[in-house]
Amino acid sequence: MKTIMVAPLNWGLGHATRCIPIIHALKEQNFKVLIASDGAALTLLQKEFPDIESIELPSYRVRYPSHGFFFKWKMLFSLPRIYKTMIAEHKLTAKLVSEGKIDGIISDSRFGARNIKVPSAYITHQLNVKTGSTTFLSSKMHQKIIKKFDVCWVPDVKAPVTNLSGRLGHIEKPNFSVEYLGVLSRMKKTPQPHSVDILALISGPEPQRTYFEESLKVELENSKKNVIMVRGVIEDEQKWTKHGNISIVNFMQSSELEEMINKSELIVSRSGYTTLLDLTILDKKVFFVPTPGQYEQEYLAKRLKGLGIAPYCPQNKFKAEKLNEAVVYQGLKPFKQPLVDFSRLFSLFQGK
Repeated sequence: MKTIMVAPLNWGLGHATRCIPIIHALKEQNFKVLIASDGAALTLLQKEFPDIESIELPSYRVRYPSHGFFFKWKMLFSLPRIYKTMIAEHKLTAKLVSEGKIDGIISDSRFGARNIKVPSAYITHQLNVKTGSTTFLSSKMHQKIIKKFDVCWVPDVKAPVTNLSGRLGHIEKPNFSVEYLGVLSRMKKTPQPHSVDILALISGPEPQRTYFEESLKVELENSKKNVIMVRGVIEDEQKWTKHGNISIVNFMQSSELEEMINKSELIVSRSGYTTLLDLTILDKKVFFVPTPGQYEQEYLAKRLKGLGIAPYCPQNKFKAEKLNEAVVYQGLKPFKQPLVDFSRLFSLFQGK
């Protein structure tokens, strides 16, 4: 039984949650799994898979600036630390390989989680990395990293127009191997009566996660609607509190969150890509509030609004009444697509 290390980046929870269906598929295909991450991403996967061995990887310590305008510059000044973490991650991975503990690697955006002696797949929806005026440079830097892996798995449909990621996940003539997985999600749609009017999903690195939470509390606390807020804070125990008319919970595991989304009329969330994947599978109406300064989320939100799929507004302009705009948008709709052929994808790990 071969052991595959699944290593998602701890940058919000999206990288970890989209690895959940992959871990399930690995188990079904008779692979042993080693979960490798840090922080909240590691804790989330440990709660989802308490029977699977896990290890802690070096932390990239991603933290957003207080003002979105400085996002790019904070990331730029963080590059030396990111590079140092990547090297440490690479060394730890090499140690695991040399000790015979892993036979393959699936890295979701962890640059150093690879080794030339075992097959490796890299998961990303950002073949192009949006950074404003430096997009060309950041995209080339990321593509150079992707080339170090055997294959790049993009969680999107291959279609050049009708897709979720747009220019982020689709480039002409890539000089590395690319496989499109389709809309990858841990969720399943189960039609239910809508007993929740507004479900607010909070996510992302600090301090912007907290700013988003506080802003929604102020705007929604006097609403006459049934509002539930999932804070996206992974702790030892689940805790429910009340804030005005808002029922607040620190986190939900996948099955509970799936049920909650299914019975919600409208979702308010960041326009993070994994959220798009989940809400597409669940066929939901949504209002997006992109993380300030994060070009990727701003691009996705603007694109979906332009396609008539979902409205959005900047965080500093959010008002409860703006949610009424969602009525005239079609919402995220599932794509007609074949099931992911995990047997074919995992054949990668029969080589080397």
